[in-house]
This record gives sequence, C-alpha cells and structure tokens, in this order.
Amino acid sequence: MRLHMILPNVETEVTQAPRACRWCGSQHIYRWQQVAKRLRDTRVEQVQAQRWFCRTCGRTWRVYPVGVTQAQRSQRLAGTAVMLYLLGLSYGAVALALGAMGHPFSKSSVYYAVQAAAARVLGLRRAQVVGGVRTPALAGDLTSVRVKGKWLPLGVSVDDLSGQVLTIDALTGEDAATLKEWITPVAEQVGARLLITDDADSFKQVAAALGLPQQVGKAHVVRNTNALITALRPAALVDADGSLCALGLTTEQAVADLERLGALVGERDPGQEGELEESYRRYAAARGPGKGETASLAYRLRNLFLDRWNLWPRLVRYRTWRGPGGETIDGTNNGCERGIGWWIKERYRPMRGYKREQSAVNVSRLLAWCGNQLEAGACLLEVLA
Repeated sequence: MRLHMILPNVETEVTQAPRACRWCGSQHIYRWQQVAKRLRDTRVEQVQAQRWFCRTCGRTWRVYPVGVTQAQRSQRLAGTAVMLYLLGLSYGAVALALGAMGHPFSKSSVYYAVQAAAARVLGLRRAQVVGGVRTPALAGDLTSVRVKGKWLPLGVSVDDLSGQVLTIDALTGEDAATLKEWITPVAEQVGARLLITDDADSFKQVAAALGLPQQVGKAHVVRNTNALITALRPAALVDADGSLCALGLTTEQAVADLERLGALVGERDPGQEGELEESYRRYAAARGPGKGETASLAYRLRNLFLDRWNLWPRLVRYRTWRGPGGETIDGTNNGCERGIGWWIKERYRPMRGYKREQSAVNVSRLLAWCGNQLEAGACLLEVLA
C-alpha cells in the first residue's frame, strides 16, 4: 500500500509550559507539582507530568509531555494500532499482533482508535475541501462498498492537476440530482473551470447544470467504442436484416464506417468532428423499432454514430483546454481511478464489508489524507492529539 506514516513521538518530560489557565484563560498560573505517570508504550514505561495552579480561579490541571494524554496508552501505541489497521490487518488481527509484542490492546480499543483518528481528519468533506485547495480542473467519480450487505455509493473528487483527493462522501444514489448536490459545493470551493468524469449520462447532466465544460475519460470511450464495433461488425458484413439495403448502403460501406469510427476515436483530433456527422447522416433515416420489435442494424449504427458525434467535444476537449495559468490535462480520469483504487478499494478488498456507513467513509478519508501527504509523510499525531 502506498503510504508513508509517521508515528507520534513520546517525550518523557514536559518541554512546553502552558501560557494560560485552561479553565478561565488567566495568565496568573504557576507550576505546582511534578508527578510520575506510568505509561503503556512501545519504548517508554514512565513519564513526568506536571500539575499547574491558577491563582485567579483556584483550579488545577495536569500538563503531559508530547505524545501523552490522560489515557493509559501513549499516542505512539494508538498510532501503531491505526497504522497496522490501515496497512490491511483487521481489528482483531491488530489486537493479536500488539498483544504478541507485549502491548495488550483489545479489538474494540483498536476500533475506537481508528474511528477517532478518522473523525479528526481535516477536510475531505464536500462542505470543507481539504486544505482549502483551489484548482481549475476538478475530477469526480463514483465507487461502491458493501455495508451490512447493501451497496453504499461513495463519491470521490480529485484535483486533476496534482492528483490530490479533495473529498470522499457517502451518497444516497447515483442519479443526476444526487450527483449535482454533491459536486456543486466542491466545484464552488475549488473554483473549478472544467469537470473531468467518465462518460455516464448523469455526469453530463451535472456538467450542463453547473455550466462547466466537461472532459470525459478517453479510456472509457475508446474501450466502449471498440467493444461496440466488434459486436456490430459481423452483422454489418452480411446485412442479415436488410436494413442497410433499405437505405441504399452496402455492407462494405458499413464496415468501412465502423473501422473509420475506431480510428477517429483512437486519434481524437478536434478537427475530425465533421466526419462523424457525415457518418451519422448516412444512417439518419433508419427506422426505429416498433413495439415488440428488435432494433435493426442500421438503427443501431445510427445511434452509435449519433452518440459519438454528440460526445466528441467532451472527448477531445483536453487537446485545446488551458487553465488560467496555462495548465493542461491528459484527457483521462486517472486521478479519481487512483484515489479509488489506492485509498478505498485496496483496504476494502480483503474485508467482508463494513458494519457502519460512517466507518466506510471515515476509513476511506483517513487513508486518502495519508495518501495526500505521501512525500512529507502523514504525521498521525495530527489526528490522535
């Protein structure tokens, strides 16, 4: 798994004194006492905590060294449990592994440590994009995980220029209205000027509703087009239903049109849109199927060429699009694909499913947060403190 995590450090003494009372905010405070605290940690057995007194309100409180809290376990030990879980072990397996190393940790404690850390991840919500990122090229995609035997759709948005995951959210459905409700606040926060998605009709409706130009992932279109060409070519070779002859077309013409369509989609030259229109016009008069009838070969070819003609501007936009700073895109939705594969599916694959919807979202967000900091390393102290 592509992760770089830094475990919290544990110091034995307090190195930074408080500046004000934690209760009333007064600065009239002084250190009253130093006390020993036994600790369950991978290296340290005991640390020195301090008790401070406030002259204003008369209350006392404890100050702990870095990596230590009121809990019996250090944040380094809790971070180790979180790290092992994110690397693929189950909650029970993490408890067994830590117990074998002499650090007893119950299965439920591992669960609570992971969920608490995930809940503190900053951003990665559609109402709070991580790090306040701004990008002109916003990518979005969907995936699903099982929660109590039912599929839960997850929406993943990514900065297409850097590959950084921006948000991961649980969705109630995959229809255009739901996707628009999810994408709209994200697009507004990042200042998006382009939406990159797959070629699903629901995403096309969302882009149109938001007034954003759209780039569809070229890999999806090329793959789907080649599959349709392969399926239609045998029928085009013989014109079994006579629909080509009824339009005054030959089988040679139909096969040539299909082969040319494959070449056009492979080349994706913005200036070739006119060829698609010409191909569509040859089949435009094909009659649609009546009630209980099967669509004729000519009608299926008509719909194929019409769909690719309408899709063409979205397919080749990456050839000419430039961001406000001269940014370019590669015409794929690989940023979302990587985000889904690395931070959702790779951890989910060995599981039988999640028990709670929020757990599915929390774990995915925590992994994505760690992934966003691959170069510097994700310091788990940030989500354990």
